[in-house]
Amino acid sequence: MTSVLKVEALTKRFADVLAVDDLSFAVEPGEIYGFLGGNGAGKTTTLRMVLDIIRPTSGRIEVLGGAPDRRNTAAIGFLPEERGLYGNMSAIDAITYFGRMKQMPAAEAKAHGLELLQRFDLGDRAKAKISEMSKGMAQKVQLATAIVNRPQLLILDEPFSGLDPVNQQLLEDEIVNAAKGGAAVIFSTHVMQHAERLCDRILLLRKGRKRFEGTIDDARGTLPARIDAVAPGGISGIEGVAEARAGADLGNGWNEYSLHLDPGVDAADVLQRCTASGLPLRRFEERRATLHDVFVHLVGGTDETAGERAQ
Repeated sequence: MTSVLKVEALTKRFADVLAVDDLSFAVEPGEIYGFLGGNGAGKTTTLRMVLDIIRPTSGRIEVLGGAPDRRNTAAIGFLPEERGLYGNMSAIDAITYFGRMKQMPAAEAKAHGLELLQRFDLGDRAKAKISEMSKGMAQKVQLATAIVNRPQLLILDEPFSGLDPVNQQLLEDEIVNAAKGGAAVIFSTHVMQHAERLCDRILLLRKGRKRFEGTIDDARGTLPARIDAVAPGGISGIEGVAEARAGADLGNGWNEYSLHLDPGVDAADVLQRCTASGLPLRRFEERRATLHDVFVHLVGGTDETAGERAQ
């Protein structure tokens, strides 16, 4: 399988600021790839290099088998973080215009644009001016401009920013639909819930450098599992339990415990050892690390850099 997007040893400097630092990754057809990091992590800078809006200091980018080229728009869809359409254009004219820029025949762009507006519950607003629409409606029109050409590579920069829950769900559905249609979808975000629900793989960035790449399960596996248990005090001596933090004393020798396991130890193994040793349990519930926990652990706080502000 040929990667739709391949980035190798990518570096970008803005004066004395290193915005992207020796970054490598690849995105495959039909894959939803989350590009995660705090403010200033280098997400937008990287995506703009992929789109040939800015040039890298060093490294290599391959898009659809070739070097990035702004003229190669027919197979690419892009939803920028900074939303903006021509206010005096109608919704369908805006979508058709973007389709034409992506080398679509006008009739095809208009026909698909009308289908998208109908799907987005805007069929009756096709001829309405963008300036007369609510923010949510205009955002759906902007999404339609990004996918009207049925792109092979769909790039979404902080796409959920400012969307209400209904439109967030619509966008999630469209991301899944695009991937099912064979597109490689890459989206940047600092909201972990969307990545957790959608992504096949994620990349965590901090100060332009990769901190993690892999599946959601792989990411959760970077932190030890935690178990909430109700048990006698002897549970602290079970093999694989790194720490047993006692909670409420329930009387008669029973306590609530938060168990932190040794790295690589599975909760099922601890349960089996409790059973084998005859230790009684009234509760034993695994609490796996969330993507938010992993993000805080690997990335920490936000990364405010002049390089990202220069985007």
